[in-house]
Amino acid sequence: MDLEKYMMFLEDMSQLILNEVPKADYDSLFNDFVESEFFLLDGDSLLIMCVCEKSLKQGQDLHFFYLVERYLVDLITKGGQFAVVFFKDAENTYFNLPELLPLRTALILHLQHNTNIDVRTDFSGCLSQEWEAFLEESYPYFLIVADEGLNNLQTHLFNFLIIQSWALKINAVLFAGQVADVLRLYAYFMPSRHKNQMFFQKNRRTIENAYRSLIKQLEKCRALAFAPLFGNLKWENMMEEAHETISLLKQLWPEGSDIRRVLCVTSCSLSLRFYHQLLESRSETTAAHQQVEGKPLALQEVEDLCKLHCLSVAFLLCLPLSQRACTRFVTSHWIEDIQTFLKMKKCCDYFILSDVNISESWNLDLTHLSDLSDELLLKNIAFYYENENAQGLHLGNVITKDYEHLWDTVSKLVRPFDVGKPFPLRTTKRPFLKKNPSPIKDTSMEKMPSLGFIPMSCQVVDNFVGDILKDLPFLTSDDPVVTSLVKQKEFDELVHWHSHKPLSDDYDRTKCQFNEKSRDPYYLRSVQKYHVFQRFYGNSLESVSSKFVVTQGIKPRKFYGPTSKKTQETKAEIITRENKKRLLAKEEEKEEKKWSVLSFSIEEEMKEDLNSGIKNLEDFLKSCKSSSVKFRVEMVGLTACLKAWKEYCQSEGETTKDLSIAVQMMKRIYSVVEKYPELLQEADRQVIAKCLRYLGFEELASSLHLTQVAGNVTKEKRKNKYSVGIGPARFQLQYMGPYLLRDERKDPDPRVQDFIPDTWQRELLDVVDKNESAVIVAPTSSGKTYASYYCMERVLREGDDGVVVYVAPTKILITVPACFEILLLAPHRQAWVKRIRYVIFDEVHCLGGEIGAEIWEHLLVMIRCPFLALSATISNPEHLTEWLQSVKRYWKQADERMGQNIASRSVGCRPGSRKDCLLAKQSYRVRLVLYGERYNDLEKHICSVNNGVISFNHFHPCAALTTDHIEKYGFPSDLTLSPREMVQLYDTMFHFWAGWPRAQELCPEEFIHFKNKIVIKKSDTRKYEESLKAELTDWVKSGCVKQARMVLKHLRPGSVISSENMADMFPLLVEKLKQMEKLPALFFLFKLGAVEERARSVKTFLEKKQQRKRPPKADKEAHDMENKLRKVRKSIEKQKTIDEKSLKKPRNMDQSLIHEAEHDNLLKVLEKNLEIPQDCTYADQKALDAQTLQTVFDRVKLTRKGAELKALAARGVGYHHSSLNFKEKQLVEILFRKGFIRVVTATGTLALGINMPCKSVVFAQNSIYLDALNYRQMSGRAGRRGQDLLGDVYFFDIPLPKIEKLIKSNVPQLRGQFPLSISLVLRLMLLASKGDDPGDAQAKVLSVLKHSLLSFKQPRTLEMLKLYFLFALQFLVKEGYLDREGNPVGFAGLVSHLHYHEPSNLVFVSFLVRGLFHNLCQPTRKGSKLFSQDVMEKLVLVLANLFGRTYFPAKFHESPPKFYQSKVFLEDLPKDFKDALDQYNKNVTEDFASFLMIVSRLADMKQEYQLPLSHTDFSGEECEDSQLASYLMSCKEGRVAISPFVCLSGNSDGDLLCPGTLDHVTLRTIGISSSQAPVLCPQRFDNQGRKMPLNAYALDFYKHGSLTGLVQDNRMNEGLAYQLLKDFALTIQSISVSLRELCVNEEDNVVLAFEQLSKSFLEKFNKI
Repeated sequence: MDLEKYMMFLEDMSQLILNEVPKADYDSLFNDFVESEFFLLDGDSLLIMCVCEKSLKQGQDLHFFYLVERYLVDLITKGGQFAVVFFKDAENTYFNLPELLPLRTALILHLQHNTNIDVRTDFSGCLSQEWEAFLEESYPYFLIVADEGLNNLQTHLFNFLIIQSWALKINAVLFAGQVADVLRLYAYFMPSRHKNQMFFQKNRRTIENAYRSLIKQLEKCRALAFAPLFGNLKWENMMEEAHETISLLKQLWPEGSDIRRVLCVTSCSLSLRFYHQLLESRSETTAAHQQVEGKPLALQEVEDLCKLHCLSVAFLLCLPLSQRACTRFVTSHWIEDIQTFLKMKKCCDYFILSDVNISESWNLDLTHLSDLSDELLLKNIAFYYENENAQGLHLGNVITKDYEHLWDTVSKLVRPFDVGKPFPLRTTKRPFLKKNPSPIKDTSMEKMPSLGFIPMSCQVVDNFVGDILKDLPFLTSDDPVVTSLVKQKEFDELVHWHSHKPLSDDYDRTKCQFNEKSRDPYYLRSVQKYHVFQRFYGNSLESVSSKFVVTQGIKPRKFYGPTSKKTQETKAEIITRENKKRLLAKEEEKEEKKWSVLSFSIEEEMKEDLNSGIKNLEDFLKSCKSSSVKFRVEMVGLTACLKAWKEYCQSEGETTKDLSIAVQMMKRIYSVVEKYPELLQEADRQVIAKCLRYLGFEELASSLHLTQVAGNVTKEKRKNKYSVGIGPARFQLQYMGPYLLRDERKDPDPRVQDFIPDTWQRELLDVVDKNESAVIVAPTSSGKTYASYYCMERVLREGDDGVVVYVAPTKILITVPACFEILLLAPHRQAWVKRIRYVIFDEVHCLGGEIGAEIWEHLLVMIRCPFLALSATISNPEHLTEWLQSVKRYWKQADERMGQNIASRSVGCRPGSRKDCLLAKQSYRVRLVLYGERYNDLEKHICSVNNGVISFNHFHPCAALTTDHIEKYGFPSDLTLSPREMVQLYDTMFHFWAGWPRAQELCPEEFIHFKNKIVIKKSDTRKYEESLKAELTDWVKSGCVKQARMVLKHLRPGSVISSENMADMFPLLVEKLKQMEKLPALFFLFKLGAVEERARSVKTFLEKKQQRKRPPKADKEAHDMENKLRKVRKSIEKQKTIDEKSLKKPRNMDQSLIHEAEHDNLLKVLEKNLEIPQDCTYADQKALDAQTLQTVFDRVKLTRKGAELKALAARGVGYHHSSLNFKEKQLVEILFRKGFIRVVTATGTLALGINMPCKSVVFAQNSIYLDALNYRQMSGRAGRRGQDLLGDVYFFDIPLPKIEKLIKSNVPQLRGQFPLSISLVLRLMLLASKGDDPGDAQAKVLSVLKHSLLSFKQPRTLEMLKLYFLFALQFLVKEGYLDREGNPVGFAGLVSHLHYHEPSNLVFVSFLVRGLFHNLCQPTRKGSKLFSQDVMEKLVLVLANLFGRTYFPAKFHESPPKFYQSKVFLEDLPKDFKDALDQYNKNVTEDFASFLMIVSRLADMKQEYQLPLSHTDFSGEECEDSQLASYLMSCKEGRVAISPFVCLSGNSDGDLLCPGTLDHVTLRTIGISSSQAPVLCPQRFDNQGRKMPLNAYALDFYKHGSLTGLVQDNRMNEGLAYQLLKDFALTIQSISVSLRELCVNEEDNVVLAFEQLSKSFLEKFNKI
């Protein structure tokens, strides 16, 4: 069918994709912790990305394969799990580009045969049924694909792939715009949205027809492309001839050969034959046609070219990469006819490679598929024989032999004619290369910067890098670089600036503001209110009330555990003990009376409704402290349960029983037997035994109380009538799982007042008492945070001087990491820092995170006091502990070296307070405390939707496993089973292996730890679980794999049906959970928009539900009452006016009272009318009193989202994400913890460091951020200790393969980040030179430099970091921020103050120093302090080019839609700023290139000569007997820091000076990427060379002030836009304040302009 018919539809498809492109999220594909989803790579997109690489020259196959493998290895090292897919139909897009046909085929073969990559080539196209079945089976999370092909038809093919992937809920990720760093790969992520899925479903037939038409059009293009090359030769004939050629070669080389030799001889012979046939066919054409074509190449000329090609292959066979990398670069191009023939030959390469069959009968070595041709080498050889052959250089014996062998074989394969002898190589005169005045690129003339570091004399430098200085090149004192360091004349306007003045920090500014406002009563009231609210917020964190800690100056509390008892009590102690005894007796008597009052009503209620009565009974037990009373109450409850069970069984008969009453009975038995054994009397044992007999547990009853066994049938029948029908062990596992008793210690610890700590918690307290450090890894909600509270209280009780710092990633308790880092690095805050006694790091696994991970590292290595590092999810805690212990050893040595007395190190120690200071003595030991047991079990459920009905399937954890996984890795360490899941596993194993030898032994009733136990404990079930796991593992390893596989398959839930739009079904999910009493619940989603939308949809659902329930006239009645109320209010106001004038007061008074009564009555009726029914809200109105609720609501009445959050809260719903301000977050957190809000949708902000326990956790959106670590963090919130005995985790709209992966995946290991940056080095040098305590400052600086996690036990990495440190110093010296003694000069303070924005901070200050801002900031008129709108907008333009940069994908820029308010694409910098930036970048690039050339000595050259993935080795001894090889490969200079593979395309060290090429050309084993160079590129281009525009959101907002405009035109999420604007406003404010402090002249234009801009931008922002 003609493609023209579908062009309009194809454009619609393109537009659909184009609309999604600007909305794409720019995210890391591998999240924070090196954990990957399974995903797919489109092979053709990968090929295009690498082919378009700037450094690659056409025909350099080995360089191309290096780029492919380097990319794939990067994915694998970052944790990528993927498959590469090549569609058969996609091959048709290359026939217009024949040079890529054999490259694609070779790439497929290479990946299949030389790597372990999963390569799929069996799908015809993206619309095939096989492809759809593959996607449904493997369910990849995303597909990486190109958004643009090499031509329009290929682009359409990619569009089909994207659309079809979306249809199957597979997300698309663009190759374009990807950027990698050490741990992550950032890319544009386009999620599969429901509307895009609907587009495919609605247009499926049209899509299929259009696709078929496109493929037919591509096949036509193949015929058109081949006609000029092959004339009338048919495709089938050419393929057949290629096959015959290979068959003939097998006869000539029966022993087999290398693929390079095979392809060389077969392709040359085939192309010669085809060209011979083409010449013959042309000779039969008319003369007129010949004139049009011109004179073609003669056959002899083509033979000469093939000889040259054979010689080039002989070079490939004989020469190592080290020699080939020095090949000179010929810039001349082939003449047109040669280009045409080379295209024909490439097609022949394709024919041969397509027909390569691997068979055992013919040994074909495919190792070097990556190195089939080298066009640059061929050009070199051709150039030599055309222009330089007179030199008569010898080929060498080895090369000559190989070449002759190849050409002789070609002669034998070309049957129709004779191709001549191997020599001479050129028998014709016609030049193959075009004339060029400079035919050879001279890399020796490239000007490189001076190679060497600037000499520095500095103690930090000597201590850190002194050991390598002697081996490094240094510049001489007369070098131009060194002599140019003489201080340059400052810009005139900066003369009055105190650039060296230290800037104030937040501490100074807060203190200053407080001093200024301390007399303002309104301000003091607001501060007071703030503190009251924060205390209220703190109280909401824990069930126990907060306490005030009073400093004990005279008698400090002992924290070293319980003291030993004395042999003899003193008189005072005896009196105290007797008093306590009397008090206890009195308390017991009071509780006896209380029970006697309540017992009758509770017993009566248990008769009416057992569950309600038991609830009241348990409430009484919680408040009661007397063991004897509690025992009596339990026995009353047990008796009531027995009676209820007998009545129930008598009424139900033999039908299936509801065992909830039996469960209640066993709960009472548990309590009585385990908690009060000393109070049990014989009569009580008889009652318990009777209960057990009625449940059918005869053996257990007999073990407790022996009676004569009745032998008649009637007794047996009665037994069957009341029995639960299963054994006691199975009953307890199946139904009593959540109620099983835990092994809890009963001996109190005097250090803990509120509860009895577990053994591992006591170990934590011991750590604190001994001033030790610890890494604590324990599950969420296990109680590890209590040690933090104990630590705080301990330090606070010691005295007023000690400080505890609590560091957490998101919560506002003490500080976030970045603030604490600023404090530790502040030169003039060292005295305060020394007061720190302990630091607590909550969620320390953020050490492996994306944002701020290096800050966590800095804190851990800089603190000198002990610390507690808490986390629930670290897979390599031993490695982390070992690293931290090495840091502590350093500090021990540093303290000893500085001669400090650790016992009195505190600066705050007052004279005479020696005793207090001794408590600060620390140990340098770092303990590892591991605890893996959750208090309550988690059970998983999968939600499915069928015809609008939501149902849940229980997901057994073992269903996530496979036999292969068990064999390789065993059971994941944290994969635990609930007791009923253990029974389910046993039953399934028993079912699928009839002759199972250990079936009896592992039967619950016979298991050694269960048998004849009235009370089975949680620890007993753990032993049973381990036995079952070990048995199933043994099945797998002992040959019973089939049975094991059947067990795991049977445990898997059935197919999950989800046909509807899952977003629309979300409110029904919440409603279903409410009906099941599974609220409160947290619903985790991963996009800000989705979080808010789902919460709103629940509110809308409840409102509609209420609307349906309201009487038809209710709204009209409410409207009428509102009108009446208005009239009554007017009457009251009017009456007041009359009363003031009237003298008849008594009568008027009566009238006022009537009006007020009427008003109150109407108001009550209206409130009743508008009241939300209980079943139309999830809020628990009893959880909070109205006054407290109003207090919480008042805090957000002026915030952006306050009104919406208040309206949602009224329905018991809330949302929580990073774009809310702290007041809004606190509202949701408090109301949820208090139980008022019971439904919260949230992003990962609730997964870290915020106490939000709940009954259920729901994962309601798939995402790359839903990985093994976040799954454990988030699911750990389910099951509130003390409230819920079981936690439930639900998966809603999460694919089954993803669920399995989450459950079985281990938490990824922490890996170090690149720890240094230019700004950090400057901050460290500031601390070292300006610190109040030089010794302490030096020690901190060296600790940061020496102890990065990245370089721990990695000496090569440490040496690389030392060299980078020297590069940073050299840069700072050249830029004028440090002198050669390492002292800060110039605007060093301003640069370090803006450190978070590197490299923008460096560029900004360079603009300031050059006077560019003074040139720009000219007031409206002389003497004025105001600046025009145009100046302000230009200033924003400059700042928007520096700070908060976000890019659009290039495709959006090519065909943008119509914009309404915004300009959207940010303009370039003004010319003077751009020129300054270019000069800055040039200087940085030169310095960085010099650094790379020095650091290249650390490269592993053995690896550098191997392909990164396949490890194909191209090393070897250089060929010395070939004069020609030595001559052609003589360019040895300029090959120091460049990969030898990249050198094959003519690249050299000079290319390091070109921006944007570093990551693809440098030696890969040195561990340095371009992100370490402080370059700020004014423009960014994607891997296809297209410009990626900057988003002009900041400038657009400054112009129109509309957040909606940014959402509509700039394609931004509202929450993200708000956050970015807030950051931008704060950046301007920070710059403004800093400039004001640095400038003495109060009327400096730049200072005034920034103050005006800061004020106006904040005003606009605050109006949002």
